[in-house]
Amino acid sequence: MRIWLFLLLPGLLSGPTMAQAKADATSSPSAAESPARADNALTIPAGTKIPVALKHAISTKSARDGDAVYAETTFPFVLNERVLVPPGTYVQGKISHVQRAGRIKGRAEVLIHFTTLIYPSGYTVLLPGAIENVPGAEKTSMKGDEGTIRRDSQTGEKVGKAAGTAATGAIVGGLSNGGKGALIGAGVGGAVGTAIAMLTRGTDVRLDAGTTVEMVIQRPIEIDGNRISAKTK
Repeated sequence: MRIWLFLLLPGLLSGPTMAQAKADATSSPSAAESPARADNALTIPAGTKIPVALKHAISTKSARDGDAVYAETTFPFVLNERVLVPPGTYVQGKISHVQRAGRIKGRAEVLIHFTTLIYPSGYTVLLPGAIENVPGAEKTSMKGDEGTIRRDSQTGEKVGKAAGTAATGAIVGGLSNGGKGALIGAGVGGAVGTAIAMLTRGTDVRLDAGTTVEMVIQRPIEIDGNRISAKTK
């Protein structure tokens, strides 16, 4: 009996050892793959500027805080001969603040933040993005460095409107009562023009669908290079 146990013992001991070796061999490829995945990690640097086109119109007349914003990249962002953001990548964001123009003072303005990149492959990346410039919108400017789009000042337009009404009043007064009537008409017309200008709300900021804005990435974003491109059948 002892002789049989002696003969069987090496086989019993070798079984677990072989199983362990097989497990190690099975696990080793995954360990080899992880550095490959890490090597394909790419970074979009902070300060990167990417042009995007709005997919819908935005107006301070109807927009509300929290409204969604949809856009699409129009030009690829390339770094070290690698496309990190291809054209046609969807960009989603929201309106963080909106203000209509006042009647006496205060210009219309809207603050937009971008929050998500959606690649053609469906790969989704969270990001902090803001608007750096609005080359596609007329009579607007950027307010400071916070990414707020503001309507240009309309002081000159209101002064012109008041002056035009005063001139009309002067002509009407002059036709009816000569020089004295012209002075009175100019005064009345000027007062009316000033009142109209003061009571009229300023023009809203309006960004039509297709308007190009420049998005700036506010902090470094790490992306997986393996998931950028759309899968082909």
